[in-house]
Order: sequence, then C-alpha cells, then structure tokens
Amino acid sequence: MRYGIGERELIRLVHRVSPLFWDSARVSQVREKGLDDFVTQADLAVQETLRAELSRRWPGIGLLAEEDAARPEERNRPLWILDPIDGTNNLIHGFRESAVSLALWDGAQTVMGVVYNPFQQETFSATLGRGARCNGQPIRVSKRPDLAHSLAIFGTSPYEKERADLVFQQAKEVYLRTEDLRRGGSAALELCKVASGRAELYFEFNLKPWDYAAGQLILREAGGMCTDLAGGPLPVTENADLLATNGQVHGEALAVLGQGEA
Repeated sequence: MRYGIGERELIRLVHRVSPLFWDSARVSQVREKGLDDFVTQADLAVQETLRAELSRRWPGIGLLAEEDAARPEERNRPLWILDPIDGTNNLIHGFRESAVSLALWDGAQTVMGVVYNPFQQETFSATLGRGARCNGQPIRVSKRPDLAHSLAIFGTSPYEKERADLVFQQAKEVYLRTEDLRRGGSAALELCKVASGRAELYFEFNLKPWDYAAGQLILREAGGMCTDLAGGPLPVTENADLLATNGQVHGEALAVLGQGEA
C-alpha cells in the first residue's frame, strides 16, 4: 500500500464510473478537439467524477489527465495519470473497446495502475513489485519466442495522418514477420492484451502519458517489456513512441521497426 492507497480500493473507485459508459445521452454529445480527435460528455463526466473522489480522498496528489493536463513543472511530484475514456472514437461508434485508465505516479515511477473495460467486465491492475492481475487473477505474458509465432497489435496514430506512410510501412514489416496483425483502438487495452498473453507485441507512435501510464506498469508486472522505439526507457509523463512485448521478441521487434524510421 502506497500513500495509504490499496489496489482494491482504487478498483472499486474506478468501477463507480461504469454507468457513464452506457449513458447514451452523454455519449452522443460529441465535440471535435482536433483531426479525428473527439471528446464526449461521458469523457468529461468520468474525469470530473474521478477527479472529485481522488482529490477528496488523497488531496496531496495532483492530476495529469487527458482533458486537463498538468503543467510540465508539476510532473516531478505524485500524480494521478488519468484517461477517463481511452478509445473515445470506439465508444461513439459502439465498438465496445474503451476503458478507464488510471495510474499513480510517485514523482519518479509508476507505482499502481488500473485499466477497466466495463463492456467486457475486465479490470486489469498492478502494483509495483506485486505482479499483475485481471479480475483479481494473476496474469503473465506469453512465452512465444519469436515474431514468426507472434500475434501483433499496432496503432494507426489517427491524429497524425501525415505519418500514415511510416505507420503502415512499419505495420507491413511487422505483418510480414508475424502470424497476423490486430488493431483495437485503445492503447491501454492493447497493453493489457500483451500483458495477459493474448498478443506478443504492440507498437504505436506518439502516445500521450494517459494512454500508456497504467498499461505499461501492468505489462511490466506481468513479465513483459515496454520501451520507446529506440529501445530506451519511457518518459511516462511525456509523449512517447512505444513498443510493448512479451520480452521474448523485443529485440527482434526493435530491429524490424527500426527499418521504417525516417
């Protein structure tokens, strides 16, 4: 338990926002923030609900959230890193691949994370040094040893379509070396799929901290690896190009993805 916060308590808190995902009136109220980048009233309601509860229970911890990001100078202290609905476009279209992603950053590293998909009733969670779980049961990455026997997931960077040639060239290189490719549309859930052994790797360009903060801890605690696309450490409180794997295929994946870099 860190800062008097237990993983189960955090899970119960996140579960409280589940009805907002099913609120068709809020989901249908959509505002475009940028190219193919949307926010709904459901996103805002989830964020405000969790902000209020988190600040009431743990007033000394700040908030870095998608709809109201903390300033850079605030990021070297304890923070909640929150994506109220990761996969908003999925939510708008009824695709049911959306999740709340909440991580606790202690000023130097991520120490707790929860990713909750209310549509599938799956809650992924981890505490630093204590392993990872799905609905309370331990999860581990797969043991598949190479790309040839791997299922890969990629992100399309939909807010930066000027990078489409690079993104899809990288996807092609990975596709040609793996069994197949998948694209779900929620970075947090993609990381959890690798963590739970459903796929062997996932990569995407320019993810925001709230997209990956919780998921990368869950993956690491499940025995996987998560780096930037150069093989370096993730900044966590900054944007990053991300590669997540079961660890077995990480070096091979880095070599393949390096072929497409400009």
